[in-house]
Formats: sequence, C-alpha cells, structure tokens
Amino acid sequence: MLTAVEGLIAELRSTGVPVSVSSAVDAARSLEHVDVLDRAAVQVALRAVLVKTTDHLPTFDTVFDLFFGLRAPEAQDGEKSSGAGLPGGGGGGGGLDDLDDLALREVLLRAMRNDDATMVRAIAGVFVERHANLVPGQPVAGTFNLFRTLRAIDPDALTTRLVLEAQAGASDDPLRTRLVLEQAEARVEGLRLAAEAEIRRRLVADRGAEAVARTLRTPLPEDVDFLTASREQVDALREVLRPLSRALAARLAERRRHKRRGHLDFRRTVRTAMSTGGVPVTPVFRTPHPAKPRLVVLADISGSVATFAGFTLQLVHALRSEFSSVRSFAFVDGVDEVTALIEESDNIADAGRRINAAGAGVWLDGRSDYGNALATFADRWAQELTRRTTVLILGDARGNYHDPQEKSLAAIRRRAGALHWLNPEQAAAWDSGDSVIGRYAPYCDTVVECRNLRQLRAFVELLG
Repeated sequence: MLTAVEGLIAELRSTGVPVSVSSAVDAARSLEHVDVLDRAAVQVALRAVLVKTTDHLPTFDTVFDLFFGLRAPEAQDGEKSSGAGLPGGGGGGGGLDDLDDLALREVLLRAMRNDDATMVRAIAGVFVERHANLVPGQPVAGTFNLFRTLRAIDPDALTTRLVLEAQAGASDDPLRTRLVLEQAEARVEGLRLAAEAEIRRRLVADRGAEAVARTLRTPLPEDVDFLTASREQVDALREVLRPLSRALAARLAERRRHKRRGHLDFRRTVRTAMSTGGVPVTPVFRTPHPAKPRLVVLADISGSVATFAGFTLQLVHALRSEFSSVRSFAFVDGVDEVTALIEESDNIADAGRRINAAGAGVWLDGRSDYGNALATFADRWAQELTRRTTVLILGDARGNYHDPQEKSLAAIRRRAGALHWLNPEQAAAWDSGDSVIGRYAPYCDTVVECRNLRQLRAFVELLG
C-alpha cells in the first residue's frame, strides 16, 4: 500500500501537482484512519490530503486509478445488476460474449435506461475485449484503443435513442427536454469512463502503473501552452482563469499595501521617544498611499497568438481595480483601441467575437506587421503615456519580414515608465525565421517567455 502511495505522489509531482513533504507524510498517516481494503475510502482520504485545488482533481483521479485499480471492477454495495434477466446476462462478461455487437448494444441500452452501473461496466469490458486491439507491451497511452471501442459502441446513437425513448408521449416542455438530454449525456459519459477505466486496468496489468503513467501524463490546465491548446484545453483554461483573477487581485492589493513604508512622521517619533528618555528608539512612519500605475496593453491578435492574447487581456482587465487605468489595443498590421469592447464582454470568447466583428487591428492585408503597428501607436497615442504608465506588449514578434521599425518602440519606451514584452513562444525559437524579438529587446525592461497560465501568473505578480 505504501509503495502505491509513493508511486502516486511521484507521478503527481511529475505532472506538476504540488505535493509537499508534509502532505506526503499526512497521506501515509491518513491511511491509518480508513479501511485500506475500501478503495473508495482510500481515494477520498488521499484526495483530501494531496489535492489543494479543484483544477487538479481530474489528474489525481486518473493517477489514482493507475496505482490503485489493478483489479477488475466488481459490483459495489447497493448496486443491483439486472443482468440475470437479460439474454446471456449474469453480471459479468461470460454470457455476454455470445451476443453480437448489435444485440450487445440493445442490452447496453436497456442497462443504461435502468441505470444499471454493474451491467454497463460488464458490457464496456466486452467491447474493450473485442475492439480495443490492446497489444501486450505496446508503448501507447490507450487513446486510440478507447477511440476504437467507442466507435463500435456509437455513443451518439445511444444518446439519441435514450432521449427519444424518454420523450415518447411526453409534453413538449423545454425544461424537461433539457433535463432528459443532460441525463442521457451523463449516462453515456459514464459508459465512456467505464470503457476508459477498463482499458487503463488492462494496460496497467500488462505494463505496470509507472509505465502507463508516463504515457498518460498530460499537462495541468495552468501548464497548457497557449499556442497549441485544443478546444477542450481552452475551455479548461477559462475555468482556471476566473478564480486565478480573484486570487491575483487580492495578492496584488496586499503587496501594494505592504510594499514600502511611508515618510518618517517626525512628530509622532518624538512623542514616542519620550518614553525612552528622548532617545528615538522606535521611529514612526506615515501610512503609505502608493499611487496605482497606469497600464497600456498592446496585443497581437493574429491567428497564431490569438488565444494567448485573449487570455492575457481578460486577466489584465480582471485586475483593473489594481491600476488607475487600463487601456487595451489590438494589432495585426494596424492598431486600434479595444478597451470598451473587452469591458463590455462577459468572457474571452465574447471579447474575441466583438474584436473580430469590429475588424480591429487590421490595416491592409491582415498579415502581421509589427513595425507598422508600433509606428501607428507611437504616432497616435505615445504622447498620452507618462512616467506612471507601464506598457505591456503581447506577441511573438514575427512580422512576416516587414521592417520592424525599432525606433517606434524606442519612442514608446522614452515616454513610458516601463515596457515589458510577453512572448508566447519558447525562448529557443526566438530570433528564428521572421522573429525579430532580439531587435526589440534592447528597448524593453524585460522580455519574458509566457507560454502558459503559470508563467503569466508569475509575471503579473512581479508586475504588481
């Protein structure tokens, strides 16, 4: 058991989930208070100790299944299988093996309609046996095996039939229709998870938990690269961004309050010194009232870096209470102010649609031209910058071999108090191809690699 816990903790750390030494000790101690033969109780105990944020729960559950799921699934207490009354049924895969796929799908549909989790797991195991094409020793994560299994099951067809049967003869109530659809989707998702768990169990039995964990290892939402994120990963990033914005705002406000001491309060210092014979042992300072900085953001919204720009703009505007003003500009080959469009939007997707509909940032052909964008900004808005203004540029500095016009960036830097550049590309790719980040760097206070939310959060904390 302790070996499995050690492997679990090591894999969590490898995927980026923070597990301290004290948490590891607490995890081992927590097993003294639960029945170690009760897998569910062990999972709850370890989850409570090792997981500090809900964003890491899916990763924990997957890794837990690898190290504590070597046995085939069995019926849980309180679950009643209806397999005895089905053709070839018996709660396991034995009699079900005699059915062809069409008949097996009918049995599966009946089990899902009756919410029979035991039979669903058994049928999922039969489909995995027939269609997953698991090859012993093959170094794969099981994704293609799951795809083959689900293609044979046809989850979309199952969802449709469940909905149609539930709505047969019922009133055309939109709320009921929505509830029926959500229930059907939840049951089909349970089937998918059962098939995935069965594939994972067989892979672990064949290759060991550590080997499977390495092939299944996926980045946490905060470690997903903006430039390569899939649609599902982008949705996960949006969920992470909201609480991150609140936490960062609170942290920046706290740091600003304690960032520096005010000027010496001479009168209160002398009054305090009367208790020590006139010796000013304890100097007293005035309460500081630091001025909030102004922030100007220039974001490249061309297709290659649009996701990165969208998340950064949304985060910055969520933190606008920590700045005296926040102004945002979007550019591709031209530049336009989009402050109002972002403030009127409810989320990243809505802001992106508004910006695209307005045609912001496009001048001629819509191909990135950093030189013209910076020159236009310098001509139209640079005079509005002050020494209290921090300029933040978001982009990969790939200008399609146009003139970078570094002098325009130099003019912006002379007017502003600070200028930072966030580049979503790996530093190893800088200054390759049409990237001219090296020609802009001398005029920036910092040039930072910012490929994911973790790096973006670290930069915002330094900015405050």
